[in-house]
Amino acid sequence: MIYRCIILPKKNIMVIKDIERSDIEFISTTLGCIPIADAEQFDAKKLGSAELAEEIGTPGGKIVKVTGVKNQGRTVSILVRGSNKLVIDEAERSVHDALCVVRCLVKQRYLMPGGGAPEMELSLRLAQYGDQLGGMHGYAIKEYAKALEVVPYTLAENAGLPPINIVTELRRQHAAGNTSAGINVRTGTITDMQEEKVLQPMLVSLSALTLATECVRMILKIDDIVAVRG
Repeated sequence: MIYRCIILPKKNIMVIKDIERSDIEFISTTLGCIPIADAEQFDAKKLGSAELAEEIGTPGGKIVKVTGVKNQGRTVSILVRGSNKLVIDEAERSVHDALCVVRCLVKQRYLMPGGGAPEMELSLRLAQYGDQLGGMHGYAIKEYAKALEVVPYTLAENAGLPPINIVTELRRQHAAGNTSAGINVRTGTITDMQEEKVLQPMLVSLSALTLATECVRMILKIDDIVAVRG
């Protein structure tokens, strides 16, 4: 401790204290260095490099800014600012959602209309297939199709719109062949999502449907359990 606080500043070596454990991997990846737990393990091979490391002041306190990293592109730092903690938390959530969208597009490069359009179209197609199939399986498929309407219903409800009227109009337009029709929360009407440029990654909807289906199947398996009295 004495060596770090007294000797290093005299050598014009800046020491950064109180680094969060969760940030160590990020810093190591960015600078190309290797963390060490003992000074005896310190050698030149474990060092990273950068052109400049400086401490700058911000309205919320001081931060350490590192620039001139050799291998750029491995990581990125996003500085979120706000008037209070609530605004910062909301901004952080929005940034996280945006990064998740980019991640989905990297994994599967397909876009489709938003605004509840894919769920309503899939609901209509499944309902038609269920009518053709008939029987117990057809009834199950039609119930699955009806459950998909919860997505546009909830979207309309969260936007302060009359959900029953909106979902009914959305269903009518999809039945008429407008497969890109979706809920426009700005105007409170049903518009073409492709023309409005309201798109979403296909992987998001696929993941949601897969997880929801697996959850339902898991619950239905409970019927196979036979109660035995001891």
